[in-house]
Amino acid sequence: MRENYLRVGVLTSTHGIRGEMNVFPTTDDIKRFDTLSRVFVDTASGKAAIKRDRGLVEMKVTGVKYFKNMVILKFEGYDKIEDIEQYKGLDLLVAREDAIPLADGEHFICDIIGLKVVTDEGENLGVAYDMLETGANNVLVVKTEDEKEILVPYVPQFIKNVDIDGETLTVHLIDGMRE
Repeated sequence: MRENYLRVGVLTSTHGIRGEMNVFPTTDDIKRFDTLSRVFVDTASGKAAIKRDRGLVEMKVTGVKYFKNMVILKFEGYDKIEDIEQYKGLDLLVAREDAIPLADGEHFICDIIGLKVVTDEGENLGVAYDMLETGANNVLVVKTEDEKEILVPYVPQFIKNVDIDGETLTVHLIDGMRE
């Protein structure tokens, strides 16, 4: 199932007293914040979600700065620390139509999770459960019917076809990958 919103960061803490927030980016392209005009805060995410109404709060981005590995965002209408601190620890989302376009053969991780996984020999392995992001390449975690996990490097040698519309991902396994 395709998500309508994609997470690009987590609001970690306030920055100063004028309503700015530090954002830990969860996107591959940190400079994507330069072109964002609107974002959504997911009030159902994070530890504070239990105390909040579930939903999305749309915010207009009026300023972007960078400091070390963090992004500092300023939002329209949030001019004091008291206005913005309620959103600490929550996910920052963009609408799918505001996402950075993907190259051919690329997919958003949220579109891969939940796909049925089969081998190139036609065997049903299970479901794409998670994606581990390592330094070298991503690793697909496949959860089998008996709750075992199979790790498949997310590289062309092992990922043979991703059919988002057909909800199927085809992999090639080699000896030792099932253990």
